[in-house]
Amino acid sequence: MGYTITEKILGYHYLNKPIKAGEFVWANVDLTLANDITAPLAIEQFENSGALDVFDRDKIVLVPDHFTPAKDIKSAQQAKRLRDFAERFKIKHYYEVGRMGIEHALLPELGLISPGDLVIGADSHTCTYGALGAFATGVGSTDLAASWITGSCWFKVPETIKFIYEGRLRKWVGGKDLILFTIGDIGVDGALYKTMEFTGPVIESLPMDDRFTMCNMAIEAGGKAGIIEPDYITWEYLKNVTTSNSKTRRKTMSKNNKKLQSCLKSDKDANYWQIKKYNVSNLEPQVACPHLPSNVKAVSQLSRIKVDQVVIGSCTNGRISDLRLAAKVLKSKKVNPRVRTIIIPATQRIYLEALREGLIEIFVKAGAVVSTPTCGPCLGGHCGILAEAEVAIATTNRNFIGRMGDSKSFVYLSNPAVAAASAIRGRITHPDEI
Repeated sequence: MGYTITEKILGYHYLNKPIKAGEFVWANVDLTLANDITAPLAIEQFENSGALDVFDRDKIVLVPDHFTPAKDIKSAQQAKRLRDFAERFKIKHYYEVGRMGIEHALLPELGLISPGDLVIGADSHTCTYGALGAFATGVGSTDLAASWITGSCWFKVPETIKFIYEGRLRKWVGGKDLILFTIGDIGVDGALYKTMEFTGPVIESLPMDDRFTMCNMAIEAGGKAGIIEPDYITWEYLKNVTTSNSKTRRKTMSKNNKKLQSCLKSDKDANYWQIKKYNVSNLEPQVACPHLPSNVKAVSQLSRIKVDQVVIGSCTNGRISDLRLAAKVLKSKKVNPRVRTIIIPATQRIYLEALREGLIEIFVKAGAVVSTPTCGPCLGGHCGILAEAEVAIATTNRNFIGRMGDSKSFVYLSNPAVAAASAIRGRITHPDEI
C-alpha cells in the first residue's frame, strides 16, 4: 500500500521516510508563523520557559496584520510585543506596517513557502500554503512557543480525503465556489482532523490564487490541512515570486529531482479515508448563508437578500486576481448609495499592482473605499464593523454569529464577482445581472 502526500511530508520531517496515518510524530518544522493576536501569547510562554534563544531566527515569521494599523492602545501594545521580540532575537522575517500584508497572502508572495515544507502557524488559516504542496496547519500559541525553542512540533498524522473535481467551470465560478460547494456537501466537521487533498482536471487547470482560496478554507470543514499536488502552475508561480529565500530558489530549481518529486505526489495505491468525486460543470456561484460556511446556496436563490456592507479582501480573496474580478464588475458602475463597500488588497505589492492597473481608480469612482492591507473586518477587528441587524456579503472565510460585529448581524460569503455585483444592486446578485 502506498502513501499520501501528507504521509510523505510528515514522515520525511520525522524519520526521513513516509509513515502511515494515525502515527504520532515529533517533526522538524521549516517555518513558523504568528500575528499580532497569537504571537504575544507565544512570546509569554517562550519567556516563561526560561529559553535564552530561538532555534533559528530565519525560520520565524512575525506579521502584525489583524488589528493593524493599530486601532486602539491595546492593539498597539500587542504589535509592540512582536516588534520588541523581533528586535531582541534579530528575527529576519518581521514585517512592519507599510511593508506587511495579510499573513497568508504575504508569505507565499515573498517565496517563504516551498513544496514539501512543513509549516505551522498560530492561525487556523495557515492551511492556505497547502496550495503550494506544503503541509501547513494551524497550532496553538503554546505549541508555537515550543517550536521556537526546539524547532519541532508534535502531530498525529491525519488521514486524507481525496476530492476529485471534473467538468468545466462556468463563467464567474472559481475556487471560492468550489470550496463553498464542498463544505456545503460535507459540513463544517466533514473533514475533521483530515487532510483535504484537492485533485482532478478542474484543479489541474485552476489558477494559483484560486488554489490558495480552496486550501485556505479547508479549516472551515474541520480539516487539519488542505493540499494540492505541485504541478506546472505551481512551479511557474514560484519562479515569479519576489524572494531572497535561497531555499525556495534551490527547491524550485530542483523540481526535476526524483526524490523531491516522489515526496510531492500521492502514490496511486495510497490509502484514503474517503474519496469524493464531483462534476462541477453546472455549478453556479455559491453563497454561504448565516451562520455557517456550510449553509450554502446558489446565488440565484438569494436575490431578495438586501445588504448594508460589502467586503472584498482577506487572506481568502484579497489577491490581485480577486481585485481584477471585482473591478471587471464595478467598472463604470456605481455602488448602491445605501451600501458601504470596503476593498482591502491583501499586501502592499498587490495594492501597488492594483494602482498600476487602474483598479483603485475604478473602485473609488464606483463609490468604494480602499483600505491598507489588514485582516480588519474579517474577524470583527476594525475597518468595517457591523451594527445590530446589518447584513454583509464578504469574500472572507467565516460567517459565524458576531464574526464581523454585533451578534445580531448577518454575514454571507461569496466570491469577489458576486460581492461586487451585490454592491451595485444593494442585494445579493449574480454578476450576469450587471
